[in-house]
Amino acid sequence: MKKNRWLIALSAIAIHLSIGSTYAYSVFKNPMSDSLGWNSKEVTLSFTIAIMFLGLSAATLGKYVEKWGPRKSATLAAILFSAGLLGAGLAIQMESLILYYLTYGVIGGIGLGLGYISPVSTLVKWFPDRRGLATGMAVMGFGAGSLIASPVAASLIQSVGLSKTFLILGGSYLVLMLAGASYIVRPPEGWMPKGMTEVSDTKKKKRKAKADLSQLTANEAVKTKRFWLLWIMMFINISSGIMLISVASPMAQEKVGMSVVAAASMVGIMGLFNGLGRIGWASISDYLGRSNVFSIFFAVQMVLFLLLPMTSNPILFQIYIFIILSIYGGGFSSLPAFIGDLFGTKQLGAIHGYLLTAWSCAGVFGPMIVATINDATQSYNATFYIFAILLVVAFATSIIMRLNIKSIEKEALKATKSVA
Repeated sequence: MKKNRWLIALSAIAIHLSIGSTYAYSVFKNPMSDSLGWNSKEVTLSFTIAIMFLGLSAATLGKYVEKWGPRKSATLAAILFSAGLLGAGLAIQMESLILYYLTYGVIGGIGLGLGYISPVSTLVKWFPDRRGLATGMAVMGFGAGSLIASPVAASLIQSVGLSKTFLILGGSYLVLMLAGASYIVRPPEGWMPKGMTEVSDTKKKKRKAKADLSQLTANEAVKTKRFWLLWIMMFINISSGIMLISVASPMAQEKVGMSVVAAASMVGIMGLFNGLGRIGWASISDYLGRSNVFSIFFAVQMVLFLLLPMTSNPILFQIYIFIILSIYGGGFSSLPAFIGDLFGTKQLGAIHGYLLTAWSCAGVFGPMIVATINDATQSYNATFYIFAILLVVAFATSIIMRLNIKSIEKEALKATKSVA
């Protein structure tokens, strides 16, 4: 059966939209605390565990995804992710916090990781002429997942209760993800889209790209200074965004007096900006350079986190949050290109997997910091100031990265001249 690559892309988006519903998690926080008596830290921990296992499974299962193929990998992701939601519904019925951690956090988290990486490499192969567009569509789907899930979940909680909401969502996402998994396959070996081979020599000459800094294996990359500088930058950028995602709904209600429905709508729009930022910022980085864009990320967020404690206007509050979420998404979409710039494409996937451990660590750090401080102070302001300080560190790290890159480029130029 001949496959349509745009339907392959749509299948990938269906998978990513489903697992991206995790970003609507804050909608569940207050209802869980009210009905089950679990405190903010206890409820947040399950989201933290899920993100931790997302990063760990993405980093460790990447080589197996290539071996199994996208259909088997995405099918397994659908089963695990949906089992996590269905199990969470059962855990809530039983009022078992440990079972909730195991199902939503561990099982669902592994499904998240598999679902995140399964379609991406396949899309790159189907879109050799539009790689940025292809991967951008997929990761935008992940970022925008809460746009649909947030209002739907909020409405279901009010009409059928928490437990049934998880059961309904689990069943719905199973159908949607299996539909996507059933169509997604690798293209035939050597496949190219019609017309791609008809590119003129003149156009080819115009496509002069900047050479990669080096061509390293994953094990060589982790021994370099720039790998760890990039890890720190990603860790702080992800921590800042995921902290807000984990508490967005209750924060909006307590900080600026938004209603439950308005806060749920804000969470949905956050998903839209998260998704749009993934395409927008990655495109901008092609023109400004990855290092410059990351410096902009941290400078802008630093200012916004200092403004948030003083903000009481709901409109301004939402604008600040939306900008931060666009940067959060932009960091993810710019990362693969930055890896290529710094380490080449020899083992880009493996290096990407190693760097996704920053996501696992940030998934623990960001949500737990905000939950702990809020439980202790009944305020989010101290958290904003802590993250402003961390963003100063990230900005300094981005400057060190730029200096490191310039130093390596100078050494390479000297070596070239000496050989000549």
